[in-house]
Amino acid sequence: MRLFRLQPEIYKFDKFSEFVKEFGINDKDVIVVNNSIYDKFIKELNLRSVFISPKKYGEGEPSDEIIDQVLAEAAKNEFDRVVAIGGGAVMDIAKFLVLDNVSDTLDVFERKIEFKKIKELIAIPTTCGTGSEVTPYSVAEIKSKGTKMGIGIDEFLPDYAVLIPELLKNIPYNFFAFSTLDALVHAAESFVSPGSNPYTDIFSEKAMELILKGYKEISEKGREYYSEIIEDFLIGSNYAGIAFGNTGVGPVHALSYPLGGKYHVAHGECNYEFFTPVFKTYTKMAPDGKIKKFNDLVISILDLKDDSDVYMELDKLLNFVWEKNKLNNFGMEEKEILEFTESIIEKQQRLLSNNYMPLSKDQILNIYKELF
Repeated sequence: MRLFRLQPEIYKFDKFSEFVKEFGINDKDVIVVNNSIYDKFIKELNLRSVFISPKKYGEGEPSDEIIDQVLAEAAKNEFDRVVAIGGGAVMDIAKFLVLDNVSDTLDVFERKIEFKKIKELIAIPTTCGTGSEVTPYSVAEIKSKGTKMGIGIDEFLPDYAVLIPELLKNIPYNFFAFSTLDALVHAAESFVSPGSNPYTDIFSEKAMELILKGYKEISEKGREYYSEIIEDFLIGSNYAGIAFGNTGVGPVHALSYPLGGKYHVAHGECNYEFFTPVFKTYTKMAPDGKIKKFNDLVISILDLKDDSDVYMELDKLLNFVWEKNKLNNFGMEEKEILEFTESIIEKQQRLLSNNYMPLSKDQILNIYKELF
């Protein structure tokens, strides 16, 4: 069995202009980027590339309708490379542009077509969370189905991952919080995944160390300090992406999808809601397996006493980074506890099966009830 794969070549530059020169960005490149990043870092360079802003077709996280419109716009141009500059949403959209003969996004998610990659993909993150620059995954809201769907195919793996800390300086605090919480969940779910191994553990452990130690520094020096150590979070996110790109993620993501899909809650915030409740359930079910190594690792990173209530301390720290909401505050209704649970069991088996321990219907219901 394959243990580990790392396809993208990884580059790092201090400034965006250095990347442009090194990669010879030209008029045969389609650059997928939203206007805020374009105006701040790219406009002054007067590049002749084709620029596509997904926000022209809708706000928030990607949907199949938005991706279809981006595909249609890109099809009007001749291009050799796709450059994705943004957070996970931009990258998840841009990955579709590398495939041959795709006009209907749902055909890809439902695997109704043959996948053929015909363009190079350069991925440049402007948040420190998704790790999408090193993974073969894309997730989108499927409007007709009222939920999110994810797919992982080798064709979606970027050819180059480019880290440019300059692009993350002074990102809004909520973007920082949601994206880094997302990266922490990626690393944690990878660590306890049945597909984890000594190679993936190296990256997931280091990712958790960078993120949690960074949070600890912020809790001591104040929230505004995050911009001073943003590069640590960027690299931590990248490590987490490498880890879960090889192992996949699991039930935390599965439970988050209906909430995010229906109420348009940020992906990282959704994952944060379900992170510790799922891991507490794992600990109760099988406390002496890989979950014990996870708990011991958190105790070590946070410099806690061995008999500490690890989840109480972890929740306390994470709640400083971003205060957790009750699910009803997002608009969720009580009747949806059962509806979401049944939807997950029906539609998210790919994620539910990638677990430390299988979660029953009753256990999923209880997690929703606890958080509601």
